[in-house]
Amino acid sequence: MELVQHVRRVTVFGAGQMGSGIAQTLAQHGYDTSLYDITDAAAERGMAAIASSLDRLVKKGRLTTEEREAAWHRLSPVTTLEVCRNSDFVIEAVPERLELKQKLFREIVSICPLSTILATNTSSLSITAIAGATTRPSQVIGMHFMNPVPIMPLVEVIRGLSTSEETLATTVALAESLGKTAIRVEDYPGFISNRLLMPMINEAIYAVYEGVAEPESIDQIMKLGMNHPMGPLTLADFIGLDTCLFIMETLHEGFGDSKYRPCPLLRNYVSAGWLGKKTGRGFYSYD
Repeated sequence: MELVQHVRRVTVFGAGQMGSGIAQTLAQHGYDTSLYDITDAAAERGMAAIASSLDRLVKKGRLTTEEREAAWHRLSPVTTLEVCRNSDFVIEAVPERLELKQKLFREIVSICPLSTILATNTSSLSITAIAGATTRPSQVIGMHFMNPVPIMPLVEVIRGLSTSEETLATTVALAESLGKTAIRVEDYPGFISNRLLMPMINEAIYAVYEGVAEPESIDQIMKLGMNHPMGPLTLADFIGLDTCLFIMETLHEGFGDSKYRPCPLLRNYVSAGWLGKKTGRGFYSYD
């Protein structure tokens, strides 16, 4: 399996749903991958999620048993930042808080080799702001994977103001080596995917808020009339309503345009803890 030149060892920071999916995908495509989280328990939960995902791929015939074992042996859970001392490439997938990401990148830069590329999986935050917290902004880039990472074919590659052409080319090549389609975009709030998707979801929530239609009807209209595989409110529940609200707030703040104002009903649901599928209740109820 062909690897990107000079990239052999990758560290993924954050063993949640996105981080574990990214680590799994890297390991499946031949990269020695370390999965970092702050506690052993968190790192092991990420590894358990990967094991289950690999097993499902074997059962569906998308992966052989031998390929599953080879991928598994390329993975290692870690809880020390020192792991990036030997990393050619790092991908950060920690929670969407700018200060947290900036702090992590400052720490990583002080440890990893001068040649290491630093990618963030942020879905809406400024790549330039994250890069500005480091001494190597030319080597910082956005690499926004879609969920679920092992299945979805898209990666948005976002260049900050200081990102070098070499960093961009290497990141695109890495994404393509994972079987992904890498789409290059510039560093503006929400990039392309969430700048288009989240206002649609927010407008669907406004339709519920204003009593235009029930959630089921809104989703059916978009599925049957617009050929969407999933209705916007079902998708919002899947993404997490707290995440949707955060991205809408980022768009609203970043552009200063009222068309991005989050719907009051979305704020209320988040305040109530109705975050969607992960909490058992959002626009729909889940067992």
